[in-house]
Amino acid sequence: MRIVAIIQARMNSTRFPGKIMAPLAGKRVIDHVVDRLLRASSVDDSIIATTSTASDDLVERYCRERNIQCFRGSEDDVLDRFRGAAHAARADTIVRITADCPLIDPEVIDLAVSSFKGEAFDYVSNTLTPTFPDGLDTEVFSRVALERAHEAAKLRSEREHVTPYIWKHPELFRLCNVKSDRDYSHFRWTVDEPSDLEHLQSLFESARRTPAMLMRDVISILDAHPDLAGLQRRPARNEGYATSLLADSKTNKEVMP
Repeated sequence: MRIVAIIQARMNSTRFPGKIMAPLAGKRVIDHVVDRLLRASSVDDSIIATTSTASDDLVERYCRERNIQCFRGSEDDVLDRFRGAAHAARADTIVRITADCPLIDPEVIDLAVSSFKGEAFDYVSNTLTPTFPDGLDTEVFSRVALERAHEAAKLRSEREHVTPYIWKHPELFRLCNVKSDRDYSHFRWTVDEPSDLEHLQSLFESARRTPAMLMRDVISILDAHPDLAGLQRRPARNEGYATSLLADSKTNKEVMP
């Protein structure tokens, strides 16, 4: 079983264009994601899935610079983009992460993959019932499930986002949710807007003596410095998916004929 991480990345973010290339603690945001992914022992290879728009030529150049495989596809049909990336990378199992999560934890990735490999599941994630911080979201699913979703998904919300068709149909797919030992879902360690960078920069500065900066390290920092946890605006989790659902209800149109 060939396990490939597909990193979803693009420059045209609605709230914070170019955020994945923004500087953070001496690196770019996407560098943190890539470097942390390399520490996940369960992943055989990785590929960055970006769009075919001109603004993402920069992402392709980044991939050449870091010697990472790059796949370019549709900006709006992200499900199709992932299918193409999975094919290009010869993936049997896909680990989906996003390039705006610079604290993604390799141990959390390994935990999700271990759960997927240990049982006969089609989809494993820590997001069905969130207990991990927002920014550590990890989804693991089979190539077969991805192909099935690609064939059947019609709604805009099912094409703009990769996995909704899978987890919305437990009668078709065997699902599993990985939980943390405590509920940390109120923490938010992702980059949606410039203020998030300030928050994360403060965390990195507080962890200078802890270069690994795993989830447990960040929790310890926040326990010692609770003021750091309150620096962020707290938008709804998965706002992008909620927006797509609203578009579904307004248009009632299918993306694919």
